Amino acid sequence: MTTNPSANLRERATQLRLNGILAHWSEIGTADWVAQLIEWEETERTRRSMERRLRRASIGAFKPMSDFDWTWPARCDRAAVEELMDLQFMTEATNAVLVGLNGIGKSTIAQNIAHQPLLAGHTVLFITAGQLLGELAGIDSDSALQRRLRYYAGFDLLAIDEVGYLSYSNRHADLLFELTNRRYKKKSTIVTTNKPFSQWHEVFPNASCVVSLIDRLIHNADVVAIEGESYRLKEAQERNEQRAAARRKRKS
Repeated sequence: MTTNPSANLRERATQLRLNGILAHWSEIGTADWVAQLIEWEETERTRRSMERRLRRASIGAFKPMSDFDWTWPARCDRAAVEELMDLQFMTEATNAVLVGLNGIGKSTIAQNIAHQPLLAGHTVLFITAGQLLGELAGIDSDSALQRRLRYYAGFDLLAIDEVGYLSYSNRHADLLFELTNRRYKKKSTIVTTNKPFSQWHEVFPNASCVVSLIDRLIHNADVVAIEGESYRLKEAQERNEQRAAARRKRKS
């Protein structure tokens, strides 16, 4: 069956809601410039949509995986990370948990993974656990809290960074469980943590929902353990050595 180019252009113009163009379609629909105008409009809207979603995602500046030093971690399942970059876990609405000590590269990997769905047109939010739980716990009105929980539950991908760096109250734990439960089997969540799950009772002391929270997070999830010394410490030491060498050179 032959595709009608004019009909295709009109459908694209309708999707773009170019009502002025559509109102005069019988007069201008076959003009050469119409296709170019529609293409420009589609390109510009795609660009602006990407910019809005990128700002909203709050991923921040990050080192691309092409610059990631895979030889530094003593243990890191590169194949698992690259599979997460393909976003199949989002298609299946499952989660990803990156576990490792401070400075080992968890946040960098999570930022890279979170950037991929943005390029594919999805909504993403990257936020620290402290910021997320602090905001939710500070809301007094139940209706306002429900709205905010719906807001966080609505992102196609929610990346919660730095779980385990602070200790939280029972209320914080309950709120994280509620949010996790709302996203369970519906939307994907990435979590980075410096604590193994056996130590999450230290993060949420006395919280009765910790076991259920972990169960929701890791059910069918990809759990990637990263072991080794701090890469940030390595970079800091290298910078100090370079500066010391530069000072010695200036003095000589």
